[in-house]
Amino acid sequence: MDQHGSEGASIRRVAARLGVNPTSLYHHVPDRAALVEDVRALVSASIDSEPLRTMAWEDGLRAWARSYRAAFARHPRTVPLLMSTRSSTPVVLNAYEYFAVAAEGVGWSSRDVLPLLTAFESFVIGSVLDMSGPPVMFDPSGQEQALPRFAAAFETLSDEDPQDPVATRAFELGLRMLIDSSRPTPV
Repeated sequence: MDQHGSEGASIRRVAARLGVNPTSLYHHVPDRAALVEDVRALVSASIDSEPLRTMAWEDGLRAWARSYRAAFARHPRTVPLLMSTRSSTPVVLNAYEYFAVAAEGVGWSSRDVLPLLTAFESFVIGSVLDMSGPPVMFDPSGQEQALPRFAAAFETLSDEDPQDPVATRAFELGLRMLIDSSRPTPV
């Protein structure tokens, strides 16, 4: 899947890669959905959810989100496939349990846990997609007169540090903004 994305998630293609008959794979993986869940488990296994249990809320979120991004950054072509089906993988659901316990511990209601989790996941996964594309998705060249402030901002990219790309700076900025607003507001 790292090479072929979603198209790599077929029993036939995996069997060919392993050099076995597709029917022999069915002894290990009953169908494509199970194959997708196995991939989800492999990618998600490197997400460190322990900080959600052991650290203060904001610090735990920060560590978890960075770990989540790093896990998917190693396999960005799996994102569309893994986001297309529901998950029942224990490693993922256990992490969600840690998230729910931590969120409720700082005052979020059960009703708000899933929207909060989805907001963080949308941001993290979006960041993975952002970092796996071109360094920037826009180019105002030739339009500097009409877009002077944006063109000036774009020009700063010529000084870009390859060790600190826009996608990483954007992730850290957005994460800080999300975490700064991650406590429920009193009603």
